[in-house]
Amino acid sequence: MLRESMSLKNITVGRDKLFGILRSQHLLVQRKRKYTRTTDSKHWMRKYPNLTKDLELTRPEQLWVSDITYLQTAVGNEYLHLVTDAGSKLIMCWQVANSIIIGKPDFDPQIGKFRLKDGKLILEQVIELKNAAGEKLNGLPNPAGMGASCETAYDLNGQVIAPSADGIDSEGLVRASDGSFWVSDEYGPHLAHFDANGKTIERINPFGTGTGNRKIPSVFANRRANRGMEGLAITPDGKTLVGMMQSPMYNPSKAAVANSVVLRILTFDIATGATKQYAYLMDNVSLTGVSDIVAVSSTVFLTIERDGLYGGNTSNPATFKKVFKIDLSTATDISDPLNGATGKLYGGKTVEELNDMAGLTAAGIVPVTKTVVLDLLKDLPSVYPHDKAEGLALLPGNILVISNDDDFGVVDNGASGFAQKILPLTKLVDRNRLYFVKIKL
Repeated sequence: MLRESMSLKNITVGRDKLFGILRSQHLLVQRKRKYTRTTDSKHWMRKYPNLTKDLELTRPEQLWVSDITYLQTAVGNEYLHLVTDAGSKLIMCWQVANSIIIGKPDFDPQIGKFRLKDGKLILEQVIELKNAAGEKLNGLPNPAGMGASCETAYDLNGQVIAPSADGIDSEGLVRASDGSFWVSDEYGPHLAHFDANGKTIERINPFGTGTGNRKIPSVFANRRANRGMEGLAITPDGKTLVGMMQSPMYNPSKAAVANSVVLRILTFDIATGATKQYAYLMDNVSLTGVSDIVAVSSTVFLTIERDGLYGGNTSNPATFKKVFKIDLSTATDISDPLNGATGKLYGGKTVEELNDMAGLTAAGIVPVTKTVVLDLLKDLPSVYPHDKAEGLALLPGNILVISNDDDFGVVDNGASGFAQKILPLTKLVDRNRLYFVKIKL
């Protein structure tokens, strides 16, 4: 359009000069930003000085810089944190909020039958866990409405992994008298029933979307990601399952329970599906939570509470790994007859929002009683070197067996990958170990 008019007037001008003229006359059309501004340096808060302003880069990995932005995903915006080498421009590590790295997407959960012989555990049988159709289960997060943890799963190459209805993050395990197994998990949370060969008989969750369609109370859908039903016990008569939540649930929200030490215990009548709930108080808010529960009687159980630190670490040693005897017989049933999403409210607050003993007492709630029966950091003949004391079994003669979770011998390396899990005390890779301790009950 302009070329013909300018040609008639013998005006010759190139593209760049034309744009310069238009810009000088404020005639250029301003392009709309196609992204959201994520940086704001014009604020009243303190702005830290640039410590690298005059730094001359001479080699890679001389200076790392970090930034945070966001990604638009199918489930909404997710924050992305990056650490970049200023010299080579390589991304050294990254982390997406509400994400989980699945190091082995084809992992299939199994039950191992071991025999203790000459101080060693000998593997005798592997039972693969399968769905009702006989297909192998996996460890992937569940879809929405089936126990989704609101986390996006990625493989080691940063590729998104689709959720799976057959995913299970198995934690608690009990064997019934008929040889079948019950497993609790951290996703749903689910109570999954398997036959002696590992095939699913039933899967019970707060949504009624599992095999058999039975439910546990809706409030358990508020479990914190990766802090679900960590422990599972079965009463000596084989009639009742007792599930232990690892940490205070985000009920009604994470912020509302930041100072809470209130955990929930669920009892589930296997025949009728009838449930009860009880309040359990962690010793302090800094703990990771309760890692397992085992039955002594129909109302008395053993639990293990722990921090997330390594015993014997010289720089930041573990300070809390204790086994407690608890009693449900005098505790208040905090079940909600209406089965509301946040459970029964007390003065407009959820049980988790009551925070501690003072809050429970004011609401008229009696929690389960607790007494210490074993301190792993003081009562063993040698230093307990592990971070995760997570398994309990009670043998005849009051012999308590404590096992650790070795995380397959790997830990997050901070770069969306894995590194060997080294015990600070021994300088060796963490491995499963059983501790046999005679206790007084």
